[in-house]
Amino acid sequence: MATKTISLRLEAYRKLREARRYPDESFSEVVLRARWPESTVTGRELLDLYEREGPFLDDEGLEIVEDLQTTDPPPRDKWAT
Repeated sequence: MATKTISLRLEAYRKLREARRYPDESFSEVVLRARWPESTVTGRELLDLYEREGPFLDDEGLEIVEDLQTTDPPPRDKWAT
């Protein structure tokens, strides 16, 4: 099987390592499980949508989201109960 050496920032390496389902799952297996969206939204498209339809959240809603992002981090193991 052919292989290719790549360089990753330490943050990317940690995310890849944490995405493993079991300790000896290879990084190749993790990458092959990944889902890559067929279409994405560009910054221009998002700005056009905002200009057309206005903000999706009011100031109170944004404050709630920001508070949750700092006080309710995701679990390290998403499968743990």
